[in-house]
Amino acid sequence: MSKLLKIDKNSRVPKYQQIVDSVVHNISIGKLSMDQKIPSINKLSEEFYLSRDTVEKAYGILKERKVIRAIRGKGFYISRTKLISKVNILFLINKLSWYKMEIYNSFIKSIGPNSHVDLHIYHCDESLFLNLLNKHKKAYDYYIIMPHFKTDKLQHTSTTNAISSAISKIPKEKLIIMDNKNIPIKDNIITVYEDYENDIYNALKKGIKKISKYKKIILIYPEATVYPYPKRIKKGFIKFCGEHNLDFDVLDRVYDDMIILKGDLFITIEEDDLISLMHQIKEQEFSLGSNIGVISYNDTPLKALLGISVISTDFKYMGTTTSRMILNCETGTVKVPFSFIHRNSL
Repeated sequence: MSKLLKIDKNSRVPKYQQIVDSVVHNISIGKLSMDQKIPSINKLSEEFYLSRDTVEKAYGILKERKVIRAIRGKGFYISRTKLISKVNILFLINKLSWYKMEIYNSFIKSIGPNSHVDLHIYHCDESLFLNLLNKHKKAYDYYIIMPHFKTDKLQHTSTTNAISSAISKIPKEKLIIMDNKNIPIKDNIITVYEDYENDIYNALKKGIKKISKYKKIILIYPEATVYPYPKRIKKGFIKFCGEHNLDFDVLDRVYDDMIILKGDLFITIEEDDLISLMHQIKEQEFSLGSNIGVISYNDTPLKALLGISVISTDFKYMGTTTSRMILNCETGTVKVPFSFIHRNSL
């Protein structure tokens, strides 16, 4: 071990950091392997004429990063070898969907090869989220969190007291909030978010000329679901219809054999509702984009192929902007663009 470690007494780099860097470097080049024993704190301090506190601080950092582990009565051992020289990122998303993966994939492509990203899905479940955060605390350089949770009644909430408390324990320089900014931690962190209420309001406003030809606007907003949606979506929709004197309704799902009338415009959020609606429109021989309109929430390649009009977040922008801010050591709050895209269904 004494041959592997390099301590430069004339360097301006703190000696504890030199120990950390030496261990990490030797792991990355294969000279230290998994489960290999390393010297005790006392032995290393004696060999290099360092204070015990210096070595203890270095080992403390290595333990926090899960590079080494201490076994009582036996000593210290290497516990991590893969990608140790890279920036390690924990990516916590609330559900596995095309939209979330578009964000994740764009982030992975733009963050570059010098980073290692671990993806975990917590399914909007508070307990699972807290367990994941506790399990991986202090093990990563950055923590990217999409805060979307469900209540006991399967409705959406951005956070709870327990969640806010857990997130607040993450050092601000390591914390990134993505997709939803409604948590009580805002200063000096990276936040790349959607503004659900104003996004839908402004997007529909851009399409008002096409929308206003319909007699009734119907939002299909799931009130209780395993993966609930922010209530701000419904609030923004109601605000839009009220300001433009449009007749509207809000339903919690597309019902089987639902009564559909000429002049109806439907706005769907969930994919299952869109599929059911399109099937019923076809069965009842309505003319899509003429006497019946459809707008879907969030774009996909399939919706583009089928000519479905959408109001949608720029998912790639969310991923690439987050990675850029990490790479450039930026902090701040960035709102993601949200667009109205007109196609044949309107």
